[in-house]
Formats: sequence, structure tokens, C-alpha cells
Amino acid sequence: MLGRLNIITMKYAVRDLALAPQGRLKIDWVRSHMPVLHAIREEFERARPFAGVKVAVSVHLEAKTAYLAEVIKAGGAEVNVTGSNPLSTQDDIAAALVAAGIPVFAWYNPTPEEYHRHLVQTLENGPQIVIDDGGDLLHLLHTELEHLAPGVIGGCEETTTGVIRLRALESGGRLPFPMFAVNDAMSKYLFDNRYGTGESVWSGIMRTTNLLVAGKTVVVVGYGWCGRGIAMRARGLGAHVIVCDVDPVRAIEAHMDGYRVMHSLEAARQGDIFVTATGCRDVLRSEHFQVMPDQALLSNAGHFNVEVSGPDLEALSVSRRIVRQNIEEYTLADGRRLYLLAEGRLVNLAAGDGHPAEIMDMSFALQALTALHVLEQGERLEKKVYPVPREIDRRVAELKLNALGITLDRLTPEQEAYLSGWGPA
Repeated sequence: MLGRLNIITMKYAVRDLALAPQGRLKIDWVRSHMPVLHAIREEFERARPFAGVKVAVSVHLEAKTAYLAEVIKAGGAEVNVTGSNPLSTQDDIAAALVAAGIPVFAWYNPTPEEYHRHLVQTLENGPQIVIDDGGDLLHLLHTELEHLAPGVIGGCEETTTGVIRLRALESGGRLPFPMFAVNDAMSKYLFDNRYGTGESVWSGIMRTTNLLVAGKTVVVVGYGWCGRGIAMRARGLGAHVIVCDVDPVRAIEAHMDGYRVMHSLEAARQGDIFVTATGCRDVLRSEHFQVMPDQALLSNAGHFNVEVSGPDLEALSVSRRIVRQNIEEYTLADGRRLYLLAEGRLVNLAAGDGHPAEIMDMSFALQALTALHVLEQGERLEKKVYPVPREIDRRVAELKLNALGITLDRLTPEQEAYLSGWGPA
């Protein structure tokens, strides 16, 4: 009865509360595969470090994110949650969180106006800590809702695109409060960006298209940690992989990793499947579309749907239609057909379930522990972008190894003395 009362009096905006039971099954499934976050939850339940603290979360709203929200709530926080992408919110997960007493403002495929309203509603509780993915919450707190910014101690940013936006604000002296670049922690980008993105991107593409990858030519644009993972998994699936990048060091690395490296216009003539992972806009645009083979698949693994130019596709096409869920066909004047997956949004989340639970276990453990660090140290920090403290990074890695049953060697006192000395051996 209490639960029903809480739902009745709670302010929230979800599609259908009746979906809560199936959402709960999904959350319980990932929880059983996220031992690091679960260990942190047990600590939070004992100490309740967030008691009375308001936290706003804007991350892709699926089961792993839901469990992160529950872990922070277990620490005593008042948590408001929204999605960070219109097509990645799962309505059953949103309903399950509301049923668990966590206000959610999100549903799948909102209009731009609804998406904006949900972000605003999430911040209306006046949070002291924000956990962001892509920078939408921070943008509002810097602009439309800047009157709420003085109440924010600090926050955490999950993804490459969001960190880019944070650093742009910092360089202009306009960052409203301290933020931690969780994306740049080693226990995040070495695993989430590489193994998580690599696996989930191809899971999303294969689920959406039901087409073979083996034998096809895959063009990966951007050879950061996400691009590395995407290329690695494409090769593992039997594809011929081409890499394009603007950074000469990354280009040499891709070459020495065994991939063909070339200008994107040259690659555009050869690709069957294109995946962008740059954090930049108009990576694939008109000149690329004009030379692509018939039936090329276009997908994006960057945060915003600007990497594959939708306006250029529309301008070049004589007709367009939905040919399969999450696949839109653009027919060009010469009869060639180009297929855009998931509206050019994150293909692994807009057309899939995102990264595997075991990967997000580490990333969200970083978020939870860094949020605690913000609470404890935020008042002493400047309005800057900070790295995740090394001790948090190491602790998450150690908890993961413990969960896997792996033990490490330890330096002997003599070894420690040797490594800290400077004289002859």
C-alpha cells in the first residue's frame, strides 16, 4: 500500500506504469551481473552518505542505468532520472523505477519539446549533484536554468562528447561548477569505450539489419577508444576493415594494428557498412553519399545524431521510407539506396540494449564513487574539469578483479625500495 501511495503522490512522466513488472525483471537480471556496483550498494546502504542529497541523472535510460539510480538511492539520495537520448529510453525500465520510488521523466521517442521538458523536470528538484551523459543537464544549468547552478556542488560526465562540451565551457571560463570526466578514467575508456562499444555496436547493427558482417567492407570513422573497439570486433566478425581519422598518430596506430587507412572519400567508394565514432559533426556528408555503393548501411556510435548528416541525405534523396524498424531508406536520383540506421543516433542504444552489463558494472561504479567524491570534496574544488581520482580508478579495477576471483602479485618491500630509488642496482 505504501508503494502505491508513493506513486500516486510522486511527480513523474513515463509512458505506461503497467510496464513496470517486465522492467523490474530486466533490472534484476543486470543487477545479478554487476557485482562491483552491488558491492558499492551494500556500502552505501550501511553508511547512507547521500542522505538528504538531491541527485539528477541523465544517462541512457535502460536497465544498467536504472540499477545505478537504485544504488545511489540506497545511499540515501533523492534521485530524479531522465534519458540522455530520445531513442534509448526503455519505457518498461522507466515504469519500474517509478514503481521503486524513483521519479522518472522520460519515454521512448519523445518530441523535441517533450525531451526538453523532461530534462527541465528532472532538474526542478534543485540537485546538488548531477550525473550527465552528453552534457544536456549541464547545458540547461548553464543557460535556461542557471538560477539552479549555485546549488550544485558538482557532477560527473559519462561520455566523450560530454567531456568535449565541458572543456569548451572551462576554456571560456564559463563552467558553472566542478565536473569530473568519468569518461577519461582508465577503468572506463579502456573497457567501456573499447570492449563495450565494440560489442554493442555490432549487436545493434546485426539485430537491426539481420545481415551478415563477414566478407563485407566496414569503414570505421574515428580511431579513438570506441573506434578501436568497433574495428576490432568487425575484424573478428570477418569483415574487411578500413579506418579513417584526422589524427596522424591514431592513423599510424590503425595501420600498425593491421587495418587499411585512407581518406574518407576514398573509403566511401568501398564501404558496405559505415560506423562513425568521432564526437564531431558532418563526418559523413554529401560528397561521401554521392559515391557510396548501392545499399550501403550508415550508422553512428557517437553521442549526437550529427555525425551522419541527415540534412545532406534528405537534400540528395528523391524518396525516403522506413523499410524495417530503425532503418530508413534514402533513394538518390541515380537509383542508389542508402540505409540510415536508428535516425543516425547511437546505434548500440537506439537500436539495441547498450553495453553488456559486465562492462557497465565498472563504468557505473566509477559514477557512484565519483559522485560520493563530489559530495565530500566539491566545496573545495574550483570550477574546472577534473580527472577521476586515481584511487577511485584503482578501487573499481580491484573490485572487478575480486568479483572475477583473480588475485595479483604484490611488490615486496625490497622491490618498492628499488623502484623508488635512483642509485645503481
